[in-house]
Amino acid sequence: MMKTVLIILLCLLLLAILILFLPIGKRKKQGFYGLAAYSYAHRGLHDIERGLPENSLRAFRLAAEYGYGAELDVHLSKDGRLVVMHDESLLRTAGVDRKIADCTTQELDVLRLQGTDEKIPYLEEVLPIFEGRTPLVIEIKPVGSKNRAVLTEQVCALLDRFPKLQYCIESFDPFVLLWLRKHRPEVIRGQLAANFIKDRSGLRLITAFLLTHMCLNLLTFPHFIAYKFEDRSCLGAVVSRRVWGVQEFNWTLRTAQDVKQSKKNGALPIFELCRPDL
Repeated sequence: MMKTVLIILLCLLLLAILILFLPIGKRKKQGFYGLAAYSYAHRGLHDIERGLPENSLRAFRLAAEYGYGAELDVHLSKDGRLVVMHDESLLRTAGVDRKIADCTTQELDVLRLQGTDEKIPYLEEVLPIFEGRTPLVIEIKPVGSKNRAVLTEQVCALLDRFPKLQYCIESFDPFVLLWLRKHRPEVIRGQLAANFIKDRSGLRLITAFLLTHMCLNLLTFPHFIAYKFEDRSCLGAVVSRRVWGVQEFNWTLRTAQDVKQSKKNGALPIFELCRPDL
């Protein structure tokens, strides 16, 4: 009991420090580096009922054609390729019970997405679709600390080859943002978060608290936050947007009404299974 009380008190102290002393600085939201004019299709403009699986090249092309940006996730394969896929496992989307980090390019290339003819794309195949057109929100998905630095470094190196592409990088892992702040401070970086206290998924209480309220923003100084829409009233999110003026993205919005509400609140919507303009 005493241990739990001490953990709670420590968490409250950290949150107080975050509120009072965090020098993120009030960001200029207007324009937000050119990204604010767009809504973002989550994993592309996918609709499996129409044969358009998530994270497929067709879904990304369709998003760009309709004038949307897109949000995508990047993993590192066993042989160092940048794989565009949401899940760490291939089971749900490709029907193979293996992790991307354990697969080579040769093994990935024979797989298809959700029973269609669409292959698993690599980041270098997706970036040309959006260069000079609409922006990308790129989520870094490291395997803990195992490949955090090499994954983030390779993503940045590839992005350097597309100078006309507008993009920002986000991650649930604050140490990805810390790497970016140290090595690539010019890259627009954002902290992904949700209410992990409500849904801890095996996290320790103090870890859930720190991630929920983004307490490591004290070290990473994000340009934006990307917060789960249903959890946006969490104190850490409120402090970030109201006290420090940090731009917010909301995920994942599945109705036009939620998209409208998100925009009304000043956030940038990441949506799926709906069309914001319809």
